[in-house]
Amino acid sequence: MSEKKYTKKVMIKKIADFFNMKQITGNEESLKRWVVVPDINRPGFELAGYFRLTEPRRIVLIGNKEIDYINHLSDQEQRERYPKITDGLTPMIIVTHNNPVPPILKEVAEENNFPIFQTPLNTSRLVVDLVAYLDEEFAIEDTISGVLVVVYGVGVLLTGESGIGKSEIALELMRDGQVLVADDRVDVQKIHNHIHGHAPELLKGKLEIRGIGIIDVQRMFGASCLKNRNRIEMCINLKRFDENVDYERIGDTKEHFTNILDVQIPTIELPVSPGRSTRVLVESAVTNHILKQQGYNSSLEFRNELTEFLKRQQEKMTAEDDEE
Repeated sequence: MSEKKYTKKVMIKKIADFFNMKQITGNEESLKRWVVVPDINRPGFELAGYFRLTEPRRIVLIGNKEIDYINHLSDQEQRERYPKITDGLTPMIIVTHNNPVPPILKEVAEENNFPIFQTPLNTSRLVVDLVAYLDEEFAIEDTISGVLVVVYGVGVLLTGESGIGKSEIALELMRDGQVLVADDRVDVQKIHNHIHGHAPELLKGKLEIRGIGIIDVQRMFGASCLKNRNRIEMCINLKRFDENVDYERIGDTKEHFTNILDVQIPTIELPVSPGRSTRVLVESAVTNHILKQQGYNSSLEFRNELTEFLKRQQEKMTAEDDEE
């Protein structure tokens, strides 16, 4: 079996601080351990003495069931098994429900300067929250060029060549009550097979408009027009209008996608030119996307209606020819 490689790591002190855990054993030096596997282990088999196929680098959670099982182990069994879950590879142990740390486990951990934490959270709640936290910390990342806005609740990535007016469109959208997430550069993460985007720290809350400069979005439009991060649900690729191109006028029934971190994002191409209200076009495109998500495709509906109309016309003409 090939070993899965992870390129990220999180220091356990960051996790303990985030979840406001109480440290029971270990000193400051013990907090310098790293979590390198975004997963957890409830050590039922390990406490029973079975260690084959155990991934020792996972965070260990001890809940009510484990505590009850430990209470039925002899002192000798505990002393034999605890060193395996308090070794140099295991990052930390978390005891849930504010259960007291078993005395022998505490003794072994202190001998090895191993960090054990206590939390009032119940085990199932901590499992969900901790896995979600680790998924985000270990998420695959990339940086792409574009503007991320939230239009009618939908995260929309505006792309297109430099100078086509992406930031200006974002400005118009905010004046209409829509929300900015990131301008110019968008940091993207793949979390639970969805793509989430946010602004780089230096560019957060900033919008660059040619001829004006850098705009502080929150000061100019208020906090409601700014969001820290959002899922990217569709892409709109802006293209300069070319009169020599035969653009689709009824609507393309074939779906197009943009691949971001191996996730396919629904995409449309939108020709822009002076005199066209691109803000209205973007908002209309998003509304149309929402309708498609709800099962209504206006382009397909029109094509079907057109087909039925032509069919009726053909039947009418055939009937008239038969009468003659």
